[in-house]
Amino acid sequence: MAFTAVHRFARISPRKVRPIADMIRGKFADDALNVLRYQPHRGARMLEKVLRSALANAEDRRAPNLNHLIVVDVRVDPGPMFKRMRPRARGMANIIKKRMSHIQIALE
Repeated sequence: MAFTAVHRFARISPRKVRPIADMIRGKFADDALNVLRYQPHRGARMLEKVLRSALANAEDRRAPNLNHLIVVDVRVDPGPMFKRMRPRARGMANIIKKRMSHIQIALE
């Protein structure tokens, strides 16, 4: 039985979070928390919160072995974008895309 947690509409680009998500995929939950704790990235803080939430969900549903839970699935999908205009030379404008992501973690 999988225990999941999701952070939707996280204000960070999925491209910045995916390399950190790849580091914790397949590890024990405790080891993954230790890895995330010492990463200097802002995305690591978000992944850490979602992982703690998944562990709390497992505890709430009375998972038999909390010490042996493994991170089986970490997905960082793109969410909607804020689109903003930035003025450029000669009266033109560029579109600035402020990206969001949906972070999902599953433990088994």
